Amino acid sequence: MGIKNEVMLITYADSMGKDLNELNEVLTKYFQDSVGGVHLLPFYPSSADRGFAPMTYKEVDKPFGTWEDVKALSDNFYLMFDFMVNHISRSSEYFQDFINKKDDSDYADLFIQYKNFWPNGEPTQEDVDKIYKRKPRAPYIDVTFNDGSTEKIWCTFDEEQIDLNVYHERTKQFIKENLHYLAEKGASIIRLDAFAYATKQPGTNCFFIEPDTWEMLDEIKAILDPCGVEILPEIHEHYSIQLKLAERGYWVYDFALPMLVLHGLYSGRTDRLANWLRMCPKKQFTTLDTHDGIGVVDVADLLTSEEIEETRDDLFTKGANVKRVYNTMEYNNLDIYQLNCTYYSALGNKDDAYVLARAIQFFAPGIPQVYYVGLLAGENDIALLEETKVGRNINRHYYTKAEIDETMNRPVMSHLINLMKFRNSYPAFEGDIEVIEQEGTSLIEIIRTAGEHRAVLKADLATYDYEVTYYDPGLGEIKNLEGIK
Repeated sequence: MGIKNEVMLITYADSMGKDLNELNEVLTKYFQDSVGGVHLLPFYPSSADRGFAPMTYKEVDKPFGTWEDVKALSDNFYLMFDFMVNHISRSSEYFQDFINKKDDSDYADLFIQYKNFWPNGEPTQEDVDKIYKRKPRAPYIDVTFNDGSTEKIWCTFDEEQIDLNVYHERTKQFIKENLHYLAEKGASIIRLDAFAYATKQPGTNCFFIEPDTWEMLDEIKAILDPCGVEILPEIHEHYSIQLKLAERGYWVYDFALPMLVLHGLYSGRTDRLANWLRMCPKKQFTTLDTHDGIGVVDVADLLTSEEIEETRDDLFTKGANVKRVYNTMEYNNLDIYQLNCTYYSALGNKDDAYVLARAIQFFAPGIPQVYYVGLLAGENDIALLEETKVGRNINRHYYTKAEIDETMNRPVMSHLINLMKFRNSYPAFEGDIEVIEQEGTSLIEIIRTAGEHRAVLKADLATYDYEVTYYDPGLGEIKNLEGIK
């Protein structure tokens, strides 16, 4: 099934019901016409990071179900799968074989040994300082092999996520084999998680190296093009990198929109949001929320540093049940790139503000993605946060089918679903965008036009008042979209 310009859900296999089968039941019961695609977050056997340390791509983690369950989901929705091009699990058969046999392992060349990477076997302090890293020291783990020897092996993220040597032919074959397998199993698009960390050269920052990154992406595209499968490179960084990717024809993420919408709704200002809507890529997936959190680094220079801090401060003062301490080491969370909070709670659990935020997202260029907690207008899960002491879990509630049944009775859900159905079915969203501001006011107008079809969102960012109108060619008149407020 190909990509559709319809709302895409982001969810774990066990977050809307206990497994893939229950997920399919919930989606076909309540969201058949409001959700067109599903980004199924990693459902493979994994040793860490809620699926992002895969041990293999050729199995479905048993508690989630089987490949037949994935196929059943793909019969109703087009699917996005994740491929972690940068790393594989330390607990995988590949790395375990490497530990057992070291250089005699068939998989030895998949990994990056410091002694082979750096000219003198070790990086200088200058080398370490240059690296774009997620740890306060050089990115490696000490590995003791079965013969008793010890080596430093490149590891950017968690100690269970071992980096792959994407330059070696053995790794390229591994990538090709697994991508073909995922294509055969029903992926319409494959997200390349953390791809910018995969390219590494001594003396560089080992992040989004050019031309290495383009060569890697082109190779992956060449693998998947004959399968009819698209790729979505995932990166949280300055928006200019998304523009670079878009210029080369790749799908990109709009990770800037979440903070820009919050800034607009907190401050009542329209200028920063309007500026981005006019300049952002058109071939993109838009987001307000994801499994990671609300991105901050992505909005640099679209907001000033002072405006970013003000928006961050407003999240803690105007949001509901979110405290600064949840974004600290006390909750295993020092990620400067994300804020951990559900989008609904970031807007104070206010229905009108939340539906307006979604309306802005749906009128923006690109295909909207809605995270499952956002789909259900979910509040911060303080209980799960306190139980696990993991900051990101504030936005990772496990919904039972019974909870979802109850949630669907809330007025905000009917408003949201009506808006999503309109976004999926009305042809204007295939066309152009125009943004109109009234200087010195909090009023904004977003107009989408394709041929004779025209949809207009008029909103007041200070009061959260809004309306959606559209032209009905059959009746030859402008109509109000009912049931969104």
